[in-house]
Amino acid sequence: MATSFTTTTPVPLFLREDGPRDASVGNASPLLLLHGGPGAHHDYLYPQFLALAERHRLVTYDQRGGGQSRTNDPTPVTWQVQVADLAAVIAELSLASPTLVGYSWGALLAMLYAIEATQNPALPMPARLVLVSPAPVSRRWRDQFEAEFAERQRSEAIAGARRALADSGLRERDPDVYRQRAFELSVAGYFADPARATALTPFRVTGKVQQAVWESLGRYDLCQSLRAVRVPALVVHGVQDPIPLESARAAAEALGARFMPLDDCGHVPYVEQPAALFGAIETFLHETSGG
Repeated sequence: MATSFTTTTPVPLFLREDGPRDASVGNASPLLLLHGGPGAHHDYLYPQFLALAERHRLVTYDQRGGGQSRTNDPTPVTWQVQVADLAAVIAELSLASPTLVGYSWGALLAMLYAIEATQNPALPMPARLVLVSPAPVSRRWRDQFEAEFAERQRSEAIAGARRALADSGLRERDPDVYRQRAFELSVAGYFADPARATALTPFRVTGKVQQAVWESLGRYDLCQSLRAVRVPALVVHGVQDPIPLESARAAAEALGARFMPLDDCGHVPYVEQPAALFGAIETFLHETSGG
């Protein structure tokens, strides 16, 4: 593992690189991994996503406003800022035509970047898109997601577990265990089986960044614009994801992408169905690289 910070972006962005750089080791062409949020950081994709670093050069960064790329700049972090930062990372690291691997919001960021690249010749078009549990591609589907997630979090199973935690005395007796359990309950609604939340690396979201990005998108709908993006793409989405399956299916159709729904899987396939997820990604990368 190697870490550093960007030097060409307005805010220094934390970088991490894993895996082989030698082309004789597996497939050393770069994969640029984009985390979700917005306003989160790369850590919670690990250790599971390191499976890709066994055969590929895997590069990731904390997007502006989150993780180790936080800033005191009061300027709102919009989707346009995030796309510009992504373009700067690609240029600074000389990642000519990288494969963008995006998770959740990161998948939407990859799509926004690819759309911009169709309209701006100065932006290198990614060689491939791997979109895992993509965030909703329209405001309508985002509204449906928010309602579904809220309903799940109000379920008796999760509400009862919250009450039990509050009555457990763990907050005073073992604060670290209490915080871990509280985190698990805060994300339980994302999972097909809420018990699987124990395997997710905890993370935090910078609220003002998340709010600014979604506000900048307004009443968005990417479906038509995605039809101009003509690169090989794979879309993987859990059938039990609170984000509507129809949103991911529409993105795949617009992109002409391979679409892989995963049953018994919510929003976190790298925790819930890692063998199926990484197997599908490796197959796609192999078949689209001529390997």
